[in-house]
Amino acid sequence: MTTPVCTSASTTQFTAYVRTKGPTLLRTARSLTPNPADAEDLLQTALTKTYLAWDRIDDHRAVDGYVRRTLVNTRTSQWRKRKVDEFSTDELPEPAPVGAPDLTEQQAQRDALLRAISRLPPRQRAMVVLRYYEDMSEAQTAETMGVSIGTVKSAVSRALGKLRDDPELELCVA
Repeated sequence: MTTPVCTSASTTQFTAYVRTKGPTLLRTARSLTPNPADAEDLLQTALTKTYLAWDRIDDHRAVDGYVRRTLVNTRTSQWRKRKVDEFSTDELPEPAPVGAPDLTEQQAQRDALLRAISRLPPRQRAMVVLRYYEDMSEAQTAETMGVSIGTVKSAVSRALGKLRDDPELELCVA
């Protein structure tokens, strides 16, 4: 079976039609598919089909409708032929951990730590906050609190011991 080819005059008419209506038809194709490259391919396929049928179209004023119908039919055929990469299984696959921390868990740990720090005696709490939240040295903490460096070291050591023994923080570490 041979495919009819348009005559020279028909080719000129078709080329003129594509030049004038091409942008409008491309917008139509883009409304049928989300990917712009797929829309261009869809329009190209529809125009190829239209070109092959150009001499059989009696009323060239109705070509717009013919091309739009071809766009829709071609897109429908593509949709029906699409490859489905889904397989039913007994178990749902779990995504592999990507190393990204769980933000909810991090926030829960921070909240537990702040509650545990709030249970420390005021002086120990102040020294822990200055040393670890304000990132002060032992000397700076001692100067700010008006105590010796040894006092800061021993108070912070006792505070950290209490935090290590806090039952609420044990749950966060486990």
